[in-house]
Amino acid sequence: MGNILTSSIGKKLVMSLSGLFLIVFVTIHMLANSAYLLGEEAFDAVIEFMSSPFIVIMVPVLAAGFIIHIVYALMLTIINRKARGTQRYEVSNKAQTDSWASKNMFVLGIIIGGVLIFHLTHFWAKMQLPEFTGGHAENGNVLMEQTFSSIWIVICYLIWFVALWFHLTHGFWSAFQTIGANNNVWISRLKAVSTVYATVICAGFAVIAIYAYLKANGFIG
Repeated sequence: MGNILTSSIGKKLVMSLSGLFLIVFVTIHMLANSAYLLGEEAFDAVIEFMSSPFIVIMVPVLAAGFIIHIVYALMLTIINRKARGTQRYEVSNKAQTDSWASKNMFVLGIIIGGVLIFHLTHFWAKMQLPEFTGGHAENGNVLMEQTFSSIWIVICYLIWFVALWFHLTHGFWSAFQTIGANNNVWISRLKAVSTVYATVICAGFAVIAIYAYLKANGFIG
């Protein structure tokens, strides 16, 4: 098993599976945050669910998924730069990865990871972390308005969502390609699905951030 995970194919497989795991999390996270658009009570209900024992147990699992994805991304980037320049994934047709996103997946990942840390200081550090340490979590609705009241923070988040969009449009289909869906018919379909999926997810996050900004600044009730 150790030899498989350290081989080139094994690294790509772990990278893809951890990526798909994070895609599931991103989807759930966006859907949960969408409750904010339905009112304070709906968002409070989601926050209460997020503090349930099951979610608490999933936090270290999620953290491990991020760490594994980042570590293997770094290893693959080093290997691929030595072997094939900017090509990030092993494919049968070079044209399939000949896009800006495919050539800059690691850079996009750095942007996403950097703003993720910024995001964690806004919410996780003020909500779940205090509960872990025996403290009192701050109100999620209040944090949303406090965080997104600044246009500069909103712009920072929108840049994050754009980087996430590019990362997902390539990462989604390439992950499925790595685990076997690598013929020309499926690649075309997966690329289309990837674009639609990434657009829905990132547009959803953007709408929530903009809505919070408008609400915090009194443009909407």
